[in-house]
Amino acid sequence: MSNSGIPHSCVYQCACAVPNSEPTSEPVNLTLEDVNDTTVTVKWRPPENIGASGLDGYTVEYCKDGTQDWVVANQELIVSNRYAIKNLTPGDKLHVRVKAINPGGPSAAATLEQPVVVREIVDRPRIRLPRSLRTVFVKKVGDTVNLVIPFQGKPKPQVSWTKDGQPLDLKAVNVRNSDTDTILFIRKSERKDSGKYELTVKVDSLEDKATIAIQIVDLPGPPSSIKLVDVWGFNAALEWTAPKDDGNAEITGYTVQKADKKTGEWFTVLEHYHRLNCTVSDLIMGNAYSFRVFTENRCGLSENAAVTKDLACIQKTGIQYKPPQYKDRDYSEPPIFTQPLNDRAATIGYTTKLLCAVRGNPQPKILWMKNQMVIGEDPKFRQITSQGLCTLEIRKPCTFDGGVYSCKAINPHGEAVVNCKLDVKGEPGWITRCLHPAGTSASDNNRTTSLHCPVQTMHDPLSF
Repeated sequence: MSNSGIPHSCVYQCACAVPNSEPTSEPVNLTLEDVNDTTVTVKWRPPENIGASGLDGYTVEYCKDGTQDWVVANQELIVSNRYAIKNLTPGDKLHVRVKAINPGGPSAAATLEQPVVVREIVDRPRIRLPRSLRTVFVKKVGDTVNLVIPFQGKPKPQVSWTKDGQPLDLKAVNVRNSDTDTILFIRKSERKDSGKYELTVKVDSLEDKATIAIQIVDLPGPPSSIKLVDVWGFNAALEWTAPKDDGNAEITGYTVQKADKKTGEWFTVLEHYHRLNCTVSDLIMGNAYSFRVFTENRCGLSENAAVTKDLACIQKTGIQYKPPQYKDRDYSEPPIFTQPLNDRAATIGYTTKLLCAVRGNPQPKILWMKNQMVIGEDPKFRQITSQGLCTLEIRKPCTFDGGVYSCKAINPHGEAVVNCKLDVKGEPGWITRCLHPAGTSASDNNRTTSLHCPVQTMHDPLSF
């Protein structure tokens, strides 16, 4: 015992008013936040008038309906504006109030308007099915299936699964449930796991359902049969029937292969083919061929193929190869002058040339003419023809060599002529004609003989 008469093992909490201090106003907006079968949760806002003494905390009290026995729910003051009253008895109807505490003492109480019944509030169950599960969920044989499906509902919903209207085989399928979702797990899927799975979430008399279609697919089987229908030329016609086992998936096509008897190597001739018959072309003459067909679905090609029993023998024929006959192109053409003769002037005593170009097939014969007269083998003229270029060289021309010159080209397909005018001019003091005796005069004492030759000059010439 202490001097005051209070045992040392006892501790008492006293709320004593401090002189000159005033309590705060009551808390405001006291509302019910949540309730279940053992807990009631309330929340509020601080008092509007706290005063100079401040605010130490809050006390939360409750009592049963019809009594005045208020019970303090929190053993110590709380500073939060929210509190959960726990360990309540289901079915009780309770009144709840909150007081604000400061050195001036407790404030007036803020009380809920209506009593609260301690029971779970029913929230309608709802399944939130992921978008990927709203269509057929496809997996290959041996893959893991792990479906997580969230839901909501209060109190905790009852979750149940069925497959095609029957309870699940828990040896093949594992189900794990929580307060917010359910998990369907298959470690190694098989084709027998395919089907429609129905999920039911139930709260009291309310429920929600969702159906999930799961398809476990596998490689298909080979075509049931195959037949070599016909062989002609370099072609073979095949027919086959659909497989008995589609692998639990739609058949997307067929692959056709061939192998010749000599090598035995298989080559693909058709892929993703949709019909049940085909014609294989471009087979090699003299070879014998086998054919096989694979089935294809979304998992791939079948492990085995349907193979033809008979060989397609491409017979050798007595056809002799005749090379195509091609008509030779006719390149023959009459002579055509691609470059005509041009008029020109020459100087007396200086060699000059006349040039032109001609084309024709066969090669034309070239004739040079002066004033419509064939020049022939006159040594004064030199005629040269090389690769269509025709040249007439006139050596040391004089005024008598002027005139109209012509070049004539002739071949079996025709002829062509080009003309030009050559003007020969002399230099000062140049004798334009050879000496010719002009006559003889004689006297008794002396005999004189005169020789005349024309001279072209701009000045009077000197005579000797």
